[in-house]
This record gives sequence, structure tokens and C-alpha cells, in this order.
Amino acid sequence: MLTALDIREVVLIEALLLEFSPGLSALTGETGAGKSILLDALGLALGARGDAGLVRHGAAAASVTASFDVPADHPSRALLVENGLENDGELILRRQLKADGGSRAWVNDQPVSATLLRDLGATLVEVHGQHDDRGLLQPRGHMKLLDSFGGLGAQVAATAVAHATWRDAVAAYDALVAQVEADARDRDWLDHAVAELQALAPEAGEDETLATERTAMQQGARLADDLNTINDLLDGSDGGLAKLRQVARRLERLAPERSELADALAAIDRALNEAGEAEDALAAAARAMAFDPARLDSVETRLFELRAMARKHRVAADALPELANELAARAAALQAGEAGVAGAAKAVKAARSAFEAAAAELSAARAAAAKRLDVAVAGELAPLKLDAARFRVALAALPESGWSAAGADKVEFEVSTNPGAPFGPLLKIASGGELSRFVLALKVALAETGSAGTIIFDEIDRGVGGAVASAIGERLARLAVGTQLLVVTHSPQVAARSAHQWRIAKSSAGTVTRTGITLLDADERREEIARMLSGAQVTDEARAQATRLLA
Repeated sequence: MLTALDIREVVLIEALLLEFSPGLSALTGETGAGKSILLDALGLALGARGDAGLVRHGAAAASVTASFDVPADHPSRALLVENGLENDGELILRRQLKADGGSRAWVNDQPVSATLLRDLGATLVEVHGQHDDRGLLQPRGHMKLLDSFGGLGAQVAATAVAHATWRDAVAAYDALVAQVEADARDRDWLDHAVAELQALAPEAGEDETLATERTAMQQGARLADDLNTINDLLDGSDGGLAKLRQVARRLERLAPERSELADALAAIDRALNEAGEAEDALAAAARAMAFDPARLDSVETRLFELRAMARKHRVAADALPELANELAARAAALQAGEAGVAGAAKAVKAARSAFEAAAAELSAARAAAAKRLDVAVAGELAPLKLDAARFRVALAALPESGWSAAGADKVEFEVSTNPGAPFGPLLKIASGGELSRFVLALKVALAETGSAGTIIFDEIDRGVGGAVASAIGERLARLAVGTQLLVVTHSPQVAARSAHQWRIAKSSAGTVTRTGITLLDADERREEIARMLSGAQVTDEARAQATRLLA
């Protein structure tokens, strides 16, 4: 519900703060007083396109702030959450329009785009006028209105779920067919690659292990040559150890004759012992570094095969085991996929059948709701001086290309304004005054549908009077129960039905003209309605008639 409207520097309005209440409020005043300015200002706050001509002459910018009280489950709340905006308490939309045409927008004092402001405004306020081209007149919204009128939420939800299931089944089938076709093109290569990798049987970490082993054996081969040379120098027939032994034997013969040689002999003995230990250590080292040349050849052959296969598949050698598993899985999937395509096709067929059944049930329910809505609207037409007019909900089956989560129907509200005239869209068939009254008839019939807490009718009573105007007023009052309805009117019968009445008037001070608006008390209302009845000269008879209307 709109609770307040703060307008500053808009056309003839310098500064105006209005506070609104629930129920039916009438906005009255002489022609040209500025009622349209008020609606233009509100439209600006609701995201309508800004025109620099709205900025009051001499002002740098115009601004409009609209405050709303909305329940926690209102659609506007979801929009706020979706856009990361504050979602508690009062909802405040503000728009500034500069004289040079630039504009800015805020929601709860947070800057937003004009598009978001317009989206929020569409959930908060419905505006219906003689040239209205939104809301009830847009065919794209007729299906939702019919479903809401018929209470078809469960059928709509079931159809949407069935459509999503069918869509997912088709997507899964298409993906499987594409994969099978792609794999089938590579079938020969895939089978050959799997066979090669299975024959090679690469193991995780095998390349690194073999490379380390080969390096160790290559190092051992080089050291073995060096050890053989050392062994020849030490223990060969002409080696150092043989010569030491010769020296020791000669000293043994000479030592008994000369005591001075005993120390030399002892030293030679020690050298022989150390040399023997060195010989044993060299032998142990040779045994440790011993390798099988056949094993080295086998390791090098295996490494060559692994690395050649890795180059062929453009992967690291260590990735070959994973590749082998992947290609084997693809080969298995190809076989399973070829068999699975038939199963996926059956799933698509079953999902389609389920959607068609759900859509058919929804279509039948819509047809029944359409008949009820036809009757409900028809009951409102005669009192609104639309006796010759007819209304119908045109329900048509869509081709498969038009099927959607909303079902398989096309829904459009159509009217015929004259006997024998063909039915057609509201916008194209109804004239200005008829259009507003058709909208009112629809709104009364659809009283429980729609989320907007504020509805505005702009001069819905133009061109009618007497009993028709009284009927319009009665229906507006009925429609306003439990919601907020603002009506711009020239009809005293409509104004008298309102719970609140505002008078819009111009005032001049020198060369400056301003528009003001006043909430009328009981006496002021009687005087204003009397003016609407009699014109510029208010008579006692008009006042008496105004009193009767208000009663």
C-alpha cells in the first residue's frame, strides 16, 4: 500500500507531501488543475521514463519519493533479496530528475537502476487509464490472471515439473547420442589404443623407478672398470701387494742376522695386513656394484617403450596408467551407450507423455475457469453501460514448438463491443471510455488476483454519468475493500463513494502558478461534490444533492 508521496519541484508543484490510507480515495478538481501531474510524479518514482519537462521551471532538479507498506511475502521483497537490497520495514522508492534530463534512482536510500525501480513499481502499483497499455491489457499476463482466478496453482506447478522433467530427459538423450556418435567415429582408433595400452600395461610410478635403476646400473658399470684397474695394481702379479710380500720374505731371511731390521719387518707386516683389508673392502664393493647387463638392457627397452607411448598420446609417461583406464572406460561407455540410447529414448517418450497428460489436465481446468470468468465479467458489463458488449477468454492449443512450462495453451482476453462484431484484443477493439470500463469489470471479476496493493484508475468515468457513474463508483468501492484504490474522477457519484477525497487546485501569486492538493473533511467534501454537480456556481440544490450522494 502507498503510504506517502513526497513531490518536489515537479512542473507546478514546488513541495507537496501526501499521506494515503487504505480503501478508496478520490482525486478531484477542475480540468487543468494538475491531476495528471500527480500521476506523472508517482510514475516517475515507479520507474517511468523521465522527461526533463517535468522539472519545475527554474529548478535544477525534481524529485519524488514514494513510501510503501508491504507484507513480508510480497513479490517486491523477493526482488529486493535478489538484488542484495535492504529488505526490512518500509519500502521507499526515490527518483531524481535533473533539468538536463539525467536521472538517478534509490530504493531504501541505496542507489539502483531505473529498470529495477520499474520492476519493483510493477509489483506495487497498477495504473489503469484510457490509454493504458499495461497490466490487464497485455496478453502475456492473461494466462497468469486466468490461472489465479481459477485457483489452478497445483495444476500449473505439476505441469511445470513435468515440462522440466521432459526437458532434462531430452537433454540427457541428446548428450548421450552426441557422445556415442563422437566415440563411434573414433571406434577403430579407440580399440587399437586400448589394446596397445593393455599390452604395455604401464604401472603408476614405473617410469621414475626404472630411470633410477638404470642410472644406478650405468654408474656401477663405470665404477667396475675402475675397480678392476685398482685390483690389478694392488693384487696383480706385478701389483703392490705382491712386491710387499717379496720384501717381507727377504727381510725375514735377513732379520735374524741383523737386529736393526726387525722394526722394518714389523712395519712391512702391518702394511701387508692393511693392504689385505683394503683388498677385502674392494672385493665387497665390487660385489655390491655388480649388475646384470641383460637387466640393464631390459630396463632401457622398457623405458623406451613407455616414453614412446607417452609421446604418441602426448602425455607424461607417468600419466599412461590413468590414460589406459580412461580409454578403457570410454570403450566400455561406447558399448553401454549404444545400448543406453534406446533406454534414453524411452525415458524421453515417457516424460513427454507425462507432460502432455499434465498439460491436458491444465487445459481442461483453464477451459472451465474461462467459462466462469466469462460469466463473471458479463455480469459486470450491463451496469457499466456496456450492454451490447461481450467478453470471452480465448483459449487455443499451441503447436509443440510453443509448449512451455506454462503448458500448451494460448490465453487472451477478447471483447466484442457491438452485436455481430467479431471478437478481438481489448486494446484494438474497445474505445477509450469502453476500455476503462472493461478494465474495471475485469478487475472486479478478478478481485482476488494480482499482487499490487495499490490500484489507480485515471478518469475511468469519462463520458458517462447518472446510473452508469453510480455503478462505477459502487464497483470501485467494492474493489477497494482490503486494498488501496486511487481514482482520478470528474464524477460526483464516484467521488461520493470514496472513503477519502482529495481536491487538486491551482493557485497563483503574481507570475507564479502552483498546484496544491488538500485532504477534504466532511463539509469540504460536500462542497466539492456540489461543485462537481453544478459547476462554477454552487447552489443550495447542488449541496443538497451532494449530501444525498454522500449518504
